[in-house]
Amino acid sequence: QVQLVESGGGLVQPGGSLRLSCAASGRIFSIFAMNWYRQPPGKQRELVASVTSAGSANFADSVKGRFTISRDNAKNTVYLQMNSPKPEDTAVYYCNVPIWTEGRDYWGQGTQVTVSS
Repeated sequence: QVQLVESGGGLVQPGGSLRLSCAASGRIFSIFAMNWYRQPPGKQRELVASVTSAGSANFADSVKGRFTISRDNAKNTVYLQMNSPKPEDTAVYYCNVPIWTEGRDYWGQGTQVTVSS
């Protein structure tokens, strides 16, 4: 049974920093890409950042230069470091892992991030 558990969300001031973690279990995840999505209030879910099995990262234009993504395969964990967050980064953040060997995606339960002074 694959489980993804996010943590680290909360209230952060604009210009501050926050690190989200997603701990995965139930598979060997090192061969899969791992992604962070977010869903702002009243909007659709969007891809924020992704990291391939080889460690290559991609980011949405809106967070480039401010967010970084990394993974620790020994811990089956992916991180999202949010630097200089803005109020528009307020959203529920979700961890996502496409398990291509099963033809489906797995999602975490989400963690709320609120950027406000």
